[in-house]
Amino acid sequence: MDVAAALISGAVAVAAGRFLVSWIRYRGARTVECPETRRPVGVELDARRAALTGLAGTSRLQLTSCTRWPERAGCGQECLAQIEAAPQDCLVRNILAKWYAGKRCAICGRPFSEIQWIGQQPALHLADKKTVEWSQVPPERLTETLETASPVCFACHMANTLVREHPELVTDRSSRTSV
Repeated sequence: MDVAAALISGAVAVAAGRFLVSWIRYRGARTVECPETRRPVGVELDARRAALTGLAGTSRLQLTSCTRWPERAGCGQECLAQIEAAPQDCLVRNILAKWYAGKRCAICGRPFSEIQWIGQQPALHLADKKTVEWSQVPPERLTETLETASPVCFACHMANTLVREHPELVTDRSSRTSV
């Protein structure tokens, strides 16, 4: 009886591990080219469905959201072929990690290390000199935004945001001369 329980526990652990790996692989916002318009769109997959169907073999992908919905919600989801071909390359997190790699903050000059996806996330310095969190950029506009934006560290983004949103709380000491 103990052997059977150990075998069952082992099988459940393997299945749970496969489910978790697959779920992590297919969760998150992605940017792909819409086959109909040939323009970037933001999509998200049903990661739970992909993970569950992956337990029986190949994961079956299905969109849960697209920036062209609800108007085009009945599309054939042909864009899934792009995700199946390169699931990690269209993931917004990975696109951003590659973009920040080897760069320095446009304001303080500090180099970027590994991106923290929870907590102190870096930001983008746009052409209008405003800083924004990357999550404020719609996935369908990510590529074009990254072409003109500069990377900004979390500390500089917070300082920039404070000055912009609450100038009454800021004291500018840069113009004072020492006596």
